[in-house]
Amino acid sequence: MPLEKHGKTWSSRNIVLSDLKKRNALSLAMLRSLQSDLLHEAESKDLRVIIISAEGPVFSSGHDLKELTDERSPDYHTKVFQTCSEVMLLIQKLPVPVIAMVNGLATAAGCQLVASCDIAVASDKSSFATPGVNIGLFCSTPGVALGRAVPRKVALEMLFTGEPISAQEALLHGLLSKVVPEEQLEEETMRIAKKIASLSRPVVSLGKATFYRQLPQDLQTAYHLTSQTMVDNVALKDGQEGIKAFIQKRKPIWSQ
Repeated sequence: MPLEKHGKTWSSRNIVLSDLKKRNALSLAMLRSLQSDLLHEAESKDLRVIIISAEGPVFSSGHDLKELTDERSPDYHTKVFQTCSEVMLLIQKLPVPVIAMVNGLATAAGCQLVASCDIAVASDKSSFATPGVNIGLFCSTPGVALGRAVPRKVALEMLFTGEPISAQEALLHGLLSKVVPEEQLEEETMRIAKKIASLSRPVVSLGKATFYRQLPQDLQTAYHLTSQTMVDNVALKDGQEGIKAFIQKRKPIWSQ
């Protein structure tokens, strides 16, 4: 999807989950496809943002439970969960922001996917749950992303009861960035995407990588790490261009 700013054309990639019969379940095949789509030309200087959306009333119902019966081997089950974890980690390692555009129900690994994205915009009809406990399969891996996105007691209530929370509750607790009426969902998501696309790709990429690197550190280490990043940022061509443009009261012209 092309995005234009100051005469240049950049791109956003819209990855659409499309398996309506299985409620967009994250089967092994779906996970591998998502992984491939995320990696496709991820280092392209023209790519500025990736948007993950879905067809139908369910964003994603989580893992395909038919793949998790004892008809499949433990090795297969291991591959399913390992691949899912790789996808969630990949989202944070990508050099461009990843936005979840949610219009419906996101459960279990589907909720995990939303929690793993850098930004999440949802319609007011959306809801979120980790209901695995109800079928005897605790949402342990979804809990990793969920527990890092919302307060512990909110995450544990969702995990222990399996009960869904509304979009407004998800926004309140930090699972979402924005909640808008359904008819405004695409418009608001694209507004955010266009804003990101108008900025320096090297600066955004450096900032994203540093943000996730400092999160698990203690306060002193985090400040040491980010202070060095600020020095590196100042040394970037776009860092100097932005500073000089501000001082000269003009719009910056980014190198990328």
